[in-house]
Amino acid sequence: MTLQQQLGNIDIYLLDQILKERYDNCKKIIDVGCGGGRNLVYFLQNGYEVYGLDPNEEALNYTKSLAKTLAPNLPQSNFQITTIEDNNFPKEAFDLVICSAVLHFAQSPEHFDKMLRATWQLLKPNGYFFARLATSISIENEIEYVGNQVYNLPDGSQRFLVDMETLLDYTEKLKAQLYEPIKTTNVQNLRAMTTWCMRKN
Repeated sequence: MTLQQQLGNIDIYLLDQILKERYDNCKKIIDVGCGGGRNLVYFLQNGYEVYGLDPNEEALNYTKSLAKTLAPNLPQSNFQITTIEDNNFPKEAFDLVICSAVLHFAQSPEHFDKMLRATWQLLKPNGYFFARLATSISIENEIEYVGNQVYNLPDGSQRFLVDMETLLDYTEKLKAQLYEPIKTTNVQNLRAMTTWCMRKN
C-alpha cells in the first residue's frame, strides 16, 4: 500500500500530530465539516470509531462511501448531514474532534462563538481538539475589512478572520490548554492558515 493509500489527502499538520502519537489513545473521533473525508482515511484504516458531519450532502455521501470501503463494519449513521451548530451528536462523547477549514466560514463573531462552542461540547474531558482556520496573523496589512469580522483576502476569497489574541482568549475561556503552540503558515501573503490545538481540562 502506498503512502497516499494509507493517508489520503490528509492535512499535513494533522499528520504531524499523528506522528507525534498524540492521538494513539483516542478511540472515538469526529470530523466536524468532514467534506469528502480527506482527513479520515488514516483513522478509518486504523480501527478508530469514526464519525463525521457536513452540510454538503454530496460531500458527505463521498465520505460514507469511503467509510464503507475502508471500514465496512462502521455504521453509516455515524455520518450526518448537518451544520456544526445544529448537530445532535451526544455531548462529551469524543476523544478527538477535528475541525479543519471550517471556522473561517463563520458569518459573525456570534456565529463563530456558536460554532466553536458546539464543537467543544462534543469533546470528552481530556479530549483533543484540532483546528485549522484562516486568520489575520501576519497578513494584517494585506486584508480588506468587509464587516462582522469578515475580510477580503488577497487570494480572492472572503473569510471570517481571528487573530492570535482571540485564539488565546478562547483557550482561556474554555479552560483549555494548548498541547501544541499556535502555528501559522503564511502563503505568500495571500492567506494565513493557523493550527489551533487544545486539550479539554
